[in-house]
Amino acid sequence: MTLTKERKQELIGAHRRGVSDTGSAEIQIALLTGRISHLTGHFKKHSKDFASRRGLLKMVSRRRRLLDYLKRVAPQRYLDIIRRLEIRK
Repeated sequence: MTLTKERKQELIGAHRRGVSDTGSAEIQIALLTGRISHLTGHFKKHSKDFASRRGLLKMVSRRRRLLDYLKRVAPQRYLDIIRRLEIRK
């Protein structure tokens, strides 16, 4: 239910703002989006996995809070990240 090390590095490299950036809001949103998409695929096969569903809802809420923060602080970065990750808003 987690991302592989290679996929995580790929996401960080694609969304970093600088050379040493590993924890900006954009990277956190991208990582959460990857985990969310992995879990949604998991639920197509395991529809009664309610414990993982609770974790999914927590991840979606955390991503929403990060997106709200980014929208408030830097609206252009917010628009860029939802366009690149194809998150609907």
